[in-house]
Amino acid sequence: MMAPGLLLLAALSFIPLFTVIAMSFSRLKLLGGVAFEWAGLEFWGRFFTDVDMGVQWLRTIVFFVLTVGMEMLLGLVFALCLWKLIKARNVLLSLFLLPMFVAPVIVGLLGRFLTDSTFGLYAWLGRLVGYEDDILGGGTSAFLAVAAMDIWQWTPLITLITLAGLTSVPASVREAAALDGATGWSNLRHIILPSISNVLLVALLIRSMDAIRYFDIIAVTTNGGPADATKVVPIRLYETAFRFFDLGYAAVIGLVMLAVSIVIARTFVRLLDKKGLTR
Repeated sequence: MMAPGLLLLAALSFIPLFTVIAMSFSRLKLLGGVAFEWAGLEFWGRFFTDVDMGVQWLRTIVFFVLTVGMEMLLGLVFALCLWKLIKARNVLLSLFLLPMFVAPVIVGLLGRFLTDSTFGLYAWLGRLVGYEDDILGGGTSAFLAVAAMDIWQWTPLITLITLAGLTSVPASVREAAALDGATGWSNLRHIILPSISNVLLVALLIRSMDAIRYFDIIAVTTNGGPADATKVVPIRLYETAFRFFDLGYAAVIGLVMLAVSIVIARTFVRLLDKKGLTR
């Protein structure tokens, strides 16, 4: 009885995948209809010799580590703060979760207006402390700005997942640690963090799979500029496919991104399997 649904799912999944694989070995001609012309390993060889692509992968890794690392750290800190609250926890949590319900495009537009050098709030605050440059006009400042927008939007998700894990920490264990004289830091290090390590790993997996495909906010705010300072691999993929219509090379970039995503997912699944969470 499940066969029709599985066949439909397979068709929706594998036909586009095999088409992209065929594209990576072909030159596509769009005039007069779509036509595949065999190109062999031309685009794959180009990928592994493209210096700009190497720089963009390095920039993507830096962006990935910065955003996901800060989201995990801030999410843990905020979850611990909310966990300690007794009154108004639900109200504060509801307000805190609002950014993750906003579309990334809207976050990008909001960030662009807030950092505008003419009327932006953050630009005005920057001028108060002596920063006169355009935030999105400088390479480093633009990179940090788009990273901050992603951190602002998705830290609440990590906070929510972590808070759910904290509520499951046995009160008896915490009380026993307190009776044994455990301080706040030792209690966090030896009791709380080991108890929620599995939850943190799941949260890290969820954010990692999404962060590697980060596109929306950068496309709306800087579109990879200034001077390619924020051009990560997804932006290069979009530009290659829909600006230059170099679809064969774009297919290679997309397949490599897919392979990287699978490696990241498999790494986390193995860690979860060692902890017995996939059974």
